[in-house]
Amino acid sequence: MRRPPALEPGARVALVAPAGPLRGEEELRRAEENARALGWEPVPGNYVLAHHGYLAGTDDERLADLNAAARDPSIDGIWCVRGGYGAMRLLDEVDYEALARAPKTLIGYSDITALHAAVSVRAELVTFHGPTARQALTAFSRDSLAAALDGGDAFPAAPGVRTLVPGVACGPLVGGNLALLAALCGTSYAPRYDGAILVVEDVGEAVYRVDRMLVQLRLAGALDRCAGIVFGQFTERPEPADGRTLDEVLEEIARQLDVPCIAGAPVGHIDDQWTIPLGAVAELDADATSLRLAEDATSGR
Repeated sequence: MRRPPALEPGARVALVAPAGPLRGEEELRRAEENARALGWEPVPGNYVLAHHGYLAGTDDERLADLNAAARDPSIDGIWCVRGGYGAMRLLDEVDYEALARAPKTLIGYSDITALHAAVSVRAELVTFHGPTARQALTAFSRDSLAAALDGGDAFPAAPGVRTLVPGVACGPLVGGNLALLAALCGTSYAPRYDGAILVVEDVGEAVYRVDRMLVQLRLAGALDRCAGIVFGQFTERPEPADGRTLDEVLEEIARQLDVPCIAGAPVGHIDDQWTIPLGAVAELDADATSLRLAEDATSGR
């Protein structure tokens, strides 16, 4: 796994919408302001404001912006403006060869999990599960993002992180949005879970659906190959009065797998979030509820 070159001051960063649409020009302006605040020059895609139902433009339009950024030697990074749905529809036509030839920083989360997984498998490139460009960045999220892109400590201590299964594990970071990981299961774009530390989050999913998706991954053999698990936040979930709790479901799967596991990490659809350099090697200390990059954080699998 290769880490893309660092985004230096003045780096040209493409703003693209490979999944759901922006709600208007004000969100694009915020994305541009966020890029400038980090010292970068924002370069909006031609179709970044397009709208095609629940998609940010047609598949051809969204793919055109993504591949144009991948192929343009003057572009240093690709910052997805939002998640939503639609990235999976593009995976067969993404120019992975261009990204492999000239690695670029790819940033985003939620539905962008599909791109993270595919780029990892096809281009063997470290990508960054972090805030989308349209977000109002908190100091916590901005500092974690900057540290992750620079290879530093992107995982500051956060309240509410708890141990589910004690122990220490080391391996490449994989994961992202649980629904996308379940949807990719069985495809050629599924992440490589062998010896990995799996990081998962989701939003708007009832506990039984979280249960079902975790069981799907376990039955597919993906979770059995993991070295450790970091459960992030599962926000905006409906809670049936007679249902099981999320903690019960997460602890059950962690005990079944018997690997070091923490829950409540600041990953997901929240204001203060860690940026995860997917593909980089990290050490999970579940006893200390800590995650840190290994010394050789981009060694191969």
